Amino acid sequence: MPKQLLKGNVAIAEAAVRAGCQAYFGYPITPQTELLEHMALRMPELGRAFLQAESEVAAVNMVYGAATTGVRVMTSSSSPGISLMQEGFSYMAGSEVPAVVVDVMRGGPGLGNILPSQGDYFQVTKSAGHGDFHPIVLAPSTVQEAIDLTVLAFDLAEKYRTLVFVVADGTIGQMMEPAELPPMQPVPESRPDWALTGARGRPRNINTSIYLGAREMEEANIRLQEKLRRITANEIRYAEQEVDDAEVIVVAFGTAARVAQTAVQRLRKEGLPVGLFRPITLWPFPEERLAQLSEQEATKRFIVVEMNAGQMLLDVRASVGRKFPVHFHGRMGGVVPLPNEVEEEIRALFALDDNHKMQMTMEGSNGNRRH
Repeated sequence: MPKQLLKGNVAIAEAAVRAGCQAYFGYPITPQTELLEHMALRMPELGRAFLQAESEVAAVNMVYGAATTGVRVMTSSSSPGISLMQEGFSYMAGSEVPAVVVDVMRGGPGLGNILPSQGDYFQVTKSAGHGDFHPIVLAPSTVQEAIDLTVLAFDLAEKYRTLVFVVADGTIGQMMEPAELPPMQPVPESRPDWALTGARGRPRNINTSIYLGAREMEEANIRLQEKLRRITANEIRYAEQEVDDAEVIVVAFGTAARVAQTAVQRLRKEGLPVGLFRPITLWPFPEERLAQLSEQEATKRFIVVEMNAGQMLLDVRASVGRKFPVHFHGRMGGVVPLPNEVEEEIRALFALDDNHKMQMTMEGSNGNRRH
């Protein structure tokens, strides 16, 4: 199909429709409201379920109910709304039902503002509700990738019977870019064997997160952890640029990665050996690949660029080891970093290494004279 000029929110919504989303429940909140508006138009005209709930708490529980029937279901919100949905996410994880959640992040904490941020990293990768679980978290950096990852999210949710988050900062939700939409997928006629479909002469199905006995609850958690290990083994995704000979590797996702990419391209033209590593799955995090990069002979430093106070930074440090130099450049509250800021930070790192080389050379010369 030919490319169209699409706003990120609209592109995600239409990608969900074409991926076979059968039910959508949500509540308007900037900067993702256009997504809900598009679903309000498209879902009824296709005979599918759309409901604007009275709150995010109501919306997530509607998602939970629809997910237990085995249909493709989605909600979307922005940072404070995602906070309100956390209990429902935990119920869905404990019940092992699939659903897709889109989080178009804005500045916080608190009600914050309507400007783009990446302050939800902890919320979606480390908590997403109480208990020992992780959703799969996909982080696009372009409108096209937002489309592709939304389609993938539905497939992964069904494959693993799990929550899948598509996490974009407000810039990606609001920006317009040429992108290609996928063809319309048929809505499945049959339901999975675990789904609640009413009395149809089959054995009784129960989808629940309630296990009152300690041993029973532990067994459910063991089963869940095994699933998470399978996801980690098979679903890690990332992108790289110029990392093989890079002395400094920038690690960033989403809009911050686009900014960093511009800085890397400019510095490469100046002859500086710098590269970019972009996690696409924020969970499972590509820690093994980062550890490999830290062991390259050329690699001397990492710098993490984020639109927050340093959240993914902790995962990068855990991946490469605390002794390996990992620096940070972040902007908060809805401020988007500029390429020249990142360039200056990277140049400063090369200056550190140049000063270190000069010091080592002088110490070597002094030592030779002493002998």
